[in-house]
Amino acid sequence: MKTIYNFNAGPSILPKEVFEEASQAILNFNNTGLSILELGHRTDTFQAVVDEAVALVKELMKLDDRHEVLFLHGGASTQFFQVPMNLLNDNEVAAYTDTGVWSSKAIKEGRLYGHVEVVCSGKESGYHALPKQFNVPKTAKYLHLTTNNTIHGTQWQDLQLFYDAGVPLVADMSSDILSRVVDFNQFDLIYAGAQKNVGAAGVNMVVVNPEILGKVDRKLPTMMDYRNHIENGSLLNTPPVFAFYICMLTLRWLKRQGGVAAIEKINNEKAALLYDTIDSLPAFKGTAAREDRSKMNVSFVIEDPALEKEFLTLCKENGMVGVKGHRSVGGFRVSLYNAMSLQGVQALTSLMTDFAKKKG
Repeated sequence: MKTIYNFNAGPSILPKEVFEEASQAILNFNNTGLSILELGHRTDTFQAVVDEAVALVKELMKLDDRHEVLFLHGGASTQFFQVPMNLLNDNEVAAYTDTGVWSSKAIKEGRLYGHVEVVCSGKESGYHALPKQFNVPKTAKYLHLTTNNTIHGTQWQDLQLFYDAGVPLVADMSSDILSRVVDFNQFDLIYAGAQKNVGAAGVNMVVVNPEILGKVDRKLPTMMDYRNHIENGSLLNTPPVFAFYICMLTLRWLKRQGGVAAIEKINNEKAALLYDTIDSLPAFKGTAAREDRSKMNVSFVIEDPALEKEFLTLCKENGMVGVKGHRSVGGFRVSLYNAMSLQGVQALTSLMTDFAKKKG
């Protein structure tokens, strides 16, 4: 088989080692004679997977003792409503930053449970730039932000902006979790769909400070109450066992790479190479404001739209998949998640350079 470079935004690339270990586990998990697909979730064997995954998250994120780690059903979209359901009363206010499609969806769900005040918005710029000025009401129960925007290719580079907000911080980190060093302890609740940097689709990682829970008046469905999941160690009901296991393997892999600080250096190098290539070639143009450019999702267009299809065909012929931009914005999007190698980015930038030269 020829080499395939997977630039999809999600479900996305995973480390080769994870595929190899997981494929063996499907046939025979840890020499138990059982497949991971049929392993009982209440067994000591699977409990070891849970314990290791939680321990790895705490180690890699350098979490303090206040924070609990959960692996739950559903992706980030479930968290759009589970967060306000647990944290916001009908007569209370929550502050939200509006920086793209996914934050807009979170805002919509938040309004089902209380008053949402949008403290800043990038809508006027078409979400190609992040707003830098905002005031958070002191009465807000929490401030919600999306740290990285997969569709428009923007990312909050300086999270210090939010640390002094004076209210609990909630963050959707689905597309840049564990890609860079962050003071994760500054956040009271973090959620991330696993299918980008953590593992396979079907599980959602949540880090929560229990001190913010149990303060709403409404009755919560059993499965929607974070406290029940904490009490049951993410095993309140049958979890997505295989997806859970893939997360554990991916976290193991990240630790072997040297952890978050080490992967951040590689991610910075990959992003710099791609952005420098885009900026140096008149044929291409980046769409995100330079100071807000994401290091995970690089969005760009071609100056001559008539060449877009030809470039996408060339990418496909050379084993580069997932380069087409999101259907809502068009153009191109290249995702540089942790498992994407520098070699893959070098191959793409070489292809872009050759294509631009041939097209004048």
